[in-house]
Amino acid sequence: MSEQIPAAPRIATYQADPLKVGRVLLLYSGGLDTSVMLHWIQARYGVEIVTLTVDLGQPGEDWDVVVGKARDLGAIDAIRANAKEEFACDYVLPAIKANALYGGGYPLFTALARPLIAKLAVEHARATGCDTIAHGCTGKGNDQVRIDGTIAALAPELRVLAPVREWSMGREEEIAYAREHAIPVKGGTEAAPYSIDDNLWGRSSEGKEIETLGTPPADEVFQLVTPPQRAPDEPQRLVVGFERGVPVSLDGEQLDPVALIERAARIGCRHGVGIVDHIEDRIVGLKVRDLYEVPAAAILLTAHQDLEKLVSTIHQNEHKHALDRKWAYLAYAGLWLDPLRLDLDAYMESANARVTGAITVELFKGAVRVVSRSSPYALYDESLASFGESGGEFSQAASPGFIELFTLQSRMAHRIGERADGEGS
Repeated sequence: MSEQIPAAPRIATYQADPLKVGRVLLLYSGGLDTSVMLHWIQARYGVEIVTLTVDLGQPGEDWDVVVGKARDLGAIDAIRANAKEEFACDYVLPAIKANALYGGGYPLFTALARPLIAKLAVEHARATGCDTIAHGCTGKGNDQVRIDGTIAALAPELRVLAPVREWSMGREEEIAYAREHAIPVKGGTEAAPYSIDDNLWGRSSEGKEIETLGTPPADEVFQLVTPPQRAPDEPQRLVVGFERGVPVSLDGEQLDPVALIERAARIGCRHGVGIVDHIEDRIVGLKVRDLYEVPAAAILLTAHQDLEKLVSTIHQNEHKHALDRKWAYLAYAGLWLDPLRLDLDAYMESANARVTGAITVELFKGAVRVVSRSSPYALYDESLASFGESGGEFSQAASPGFIELFTLQSRMAHRIGERADGEGS
């Protein structure tokens, strides 16, 4: 029997009408929010719920336990989708080609995951006869934009339900609700001081003292990456091989994308690589502090960007940097399906056509440093780069004429400016 609770006003056309909710597909992680949500939706709407749990390479998850708990809490079906390969190939690899860092520090691991999760939600909602998709995004976060927008674009006939935007419960109230209704919560209700999100490409932590800007992050926040001061005292060198912008090997061993990212992450974790303390501009207007652990991204993006710079002209490098930032913004802002991002993907493919070769990075106590590079397409000639050498396509004797022409306008502007200053004095 559903509760008689006044419905929240509908602002957008894609929002669920409380009187027309039939069967709900709930994006379910097994944590406090979605476990409370599973019970709350049943109590409020009196409807059947199908849960969807998406495996994107989250470390340490017991998916059988998560799926079993969903069934125990009343889900008529609990689906687990293994999407690691799709995530790596169709989302992370394009991000590597675009050197994707939002705000100069965030490699978009959550942002990249959300359109895939929304796409899978649409597919499974249709397959299981659901008319509504529910998720645990808050009204302060970016994820609501990414998931709502993707669902509305892919499936205009489906509606979206976001209980956290409706109920007035904070964390303590959710814990009390879970206790009242005998809802087990992963790790215990008191055991998660931070809000955590993770997948194959990285991990984020936010909340509690992290929100205090004057407080350095406690070591306990970092459950993935070894704090740099405790990392090995000897550096490790790692050779990353690329083909057309895609990382394909580590130390000469060919690996599929998932295995390569996971191995790079393990190596980076050991050496304290990939800790990012980031002030971020959210889509909804807030500035927030996030702590990221992104060991694989720190290694692979550093290597890719260095190789790309080696094989591209100065003009390509200058232009692509601006487009990389735009690509990252569109992904961050939940505009994954926007035609401009798809256009930029086509450019990234072309720009990476010669990004083939090997980059050796040295990992040491949190730092990633490129120490050697090679490519059959390198725009680099050791003989020309040597001081005192001439020949081939470069003639030192031609330099004075080049300098005169190259600096002409700047020199003229300087003289005119001096004359104008003199006349004004």
